[in-house]
Amino acid sequence: MNRPRGATWRRTATIAVVVVCVGYAPIAMTELWPYAHRGAPALGEWLLGRAVSPRYVADALATRIGPYGRSLAAMIFHSVLGGVLMLLGPAQLLSAIRRRIRLHRVLGVVYALTVYASMAGAALYLARTAPRDAFSGPAFWIVLATLLVGTVLSVTFGILAAVGAFPDLHQRWMLLCYAYLMSAPLLRLEWGALPVILPGLSMEDVNRVAIMHLGAVVTFGALLASRTMDKRDTAPGVRGTWVPMPVLAVAQVAGVTGLAWIAKSSLGWGATGFRLLVAYLVPFAAAYVTMFVCQRRAGRAGRSWACEEWRLHLAALCLAPPFSAAAALLFEHFTGLDPRTALTASVAIGCGMLAFTATAIVSLRMMFGRELRKRERLTAATPRPEPERDPERDPHNPERDRTPVN
Repeated sequence: MNRPRGATWRRTATIAVVVVCVGYAPIAMTELWPYAHRGAPALGEWLLGRAVSPRYVADALATRIGPYGRSLAAMIFHSVLGGVLMLLGPAQLLSAIRRRIRLHRVLGVVYALTVYASMAGAALYLARTAPRDAFSGPAFWIVLATLLVGTVLSVTFGILAAVGAFPDLHQRWMLLCYAYLMSAPLLRLEWGALPVILPGLSMEDVNRVAIMHLGAVVTFGALLASRTMDKRDTAPGVRGTWVPMPVLAVAQVAGVTGLAWIAKSSLGWGATGFRLLVAYLVPFAAAYVTMFVCQRRAGRAGRSWACEEWRLHLAALCLAPPFSAAAALLFEHFTGLDPRTALTASVAIGCGMLAFTATAIVSLRMMFGRELRKRERLTAATPRPEPERDPERDPHNPERDRTPVN
């Protein structure tokens, strides 16, 4: 019997995520050991040296010694626990798919505590390192800080959703949390792939290219996973849309305006700006086309809830470029960053932050719908009081037409 195409793609995607996470776990756990003791085994360094060149790895190691040396113990703690999270994530996903509820809850507690502990190590590094002194510069520091906040908030909201008996919201927040964590192994893959595609790039250059799209890629992956696991056509109490066509049209016009400003600014920086712009536009366009087509198909098929979630995320994606344009001006004015660094940082965090906002709005949409549904049920179950009858006007009253006796 042939397996449906959708089921095949879901299985393939799940296997790919598991392979990447399990493969990256020992790399993350050993990545910073050479900084503490030269010559210590580091699987990632060994693989990267053979994929690119030993010189490329040596130069990267030299540029990271200074920034990491200020908080080396905290960073090792962060990276080791990050490797543990790479193993806990697939275990959580598979236990949820197989409906092992007790195992899923136990692993969930361990996962949440590990996220908080790992992010505490990263926070210590960021607090002790000025943005201008960070590895790959202030734009990379801003991206790391944004990822940290997004990861902590998403796992916190996931816990609150589970405690509040909102399993569908819990699922979305935890997928978003793990998507933020997946930026680490995907960045390492780009460390090995981009120098082959674009020879001559240093690791700092690779980081600048990678952060232009990693936020969009990982959050788009979380959305795809959420929509794949939520097979409902409708949601309780959800009627109509919070993003009517005029609002979506305004968001798209704003998106085109923001993209035009970003493109004009980037192209003024020569080949480097063009490379960064392409790295941003290609994943952005792929995400936009997918969301647009999916929300149209869901609407035509009468799948109101799927259409609404796609539409909310589509509007957020359209608003990411104008958000980045405004953030770039703020970074340049209030933090003293040069225009190129300010724009790079703002573009790097735009899609990720707007995807977080869209997930929050989806959560509010579902909670509002359930509350409305609950009120409707209470109203329907409450008996209506019968109106009081006037004896003089009641046709069934035998005393009504009786003539009084004098």
